Amino acid sequence: MNKIGRKFLVNDNDKDLHTQFGYFKKEDIKKAKSGIKVVSNTGKKFTVFDSSFIDLYKRIKRGAQIIPLKDIGLIVSETAINNKSVVVDAGSGSGALACFLANIAKEVISYEIREDFVKIVEHNIGYLGLKNVKVRNKNIYDGIDEKNVDLVVLDLPEPWKAAESAKNALKVGGFLISYSPSIPQIMDFVNTIRKHEDFVYLKTSEIIEREWEIDERKVRPRSQAIGHSGFISFARKI
Repeated sequence: MNKIGRKFLVNDNDKDLHTQFGYFKKEDIKKAKSGIKVVSNTGKKFTVFDSSFIDLYKRIKRGAQIIPLKDIGLIVSETAINNKSVVVDAGSGSGALACFLANIAKEVISYEIREDFVKIVEHNIGYLGLKNVKVRNKNIYDGIDEKNVDLVVLDLPEPWKAAESAKNALKVGGFLISYSPSIPQIMDFVNTIRKHEDFVYLKTSEIIEREWEIDERKVRPRSQAIGHSGFISFARKI
């Protein structure tokens, strides 16, 4: 990474790395260690450091649209999952949420009915080197195999249909979350939860992220904000 915040992930150090700032010789990349500076053929300096989970996570393979980090952050903070938590999520899609939560939780089990998405999830699990994620090619509407889990997250077309499955899987005090892009989905999910004697509805939130550009005394919002991505509805088993 250099001073202007440009980052390049090196997956193959047997090739020269070409960038808009010039190229770096493979010989220099091979012998570089974390903290060492390397110089491109145009004289631009970059600092080498070992990639962290988030560096790799941003490069995962995508099939279905993934839940943005801004929304994952709310899920994590509101449920306070930790290294003792067992989490179930459905549908997996590209596996982004499952993989991110697996970096925090004890175990994540992800349900997905599409075999092509299952393959993408398995690829991403291997790419990130995660050992605590299981993928089930199963419809969560038909039930959840796990019991006494801490969190169930639903990213489904009809999340209200999974309320009973979630009830049977969650421990008392466990959280049920629905991530939905549209108002009708929220309405049907929340109305179902409010009628369910085993759940208490907590809230529905939407996170809007606006990044700012800061250059000396020129400070202004970036022209393109991350607006609506989804509504997050929270419930808890009682």
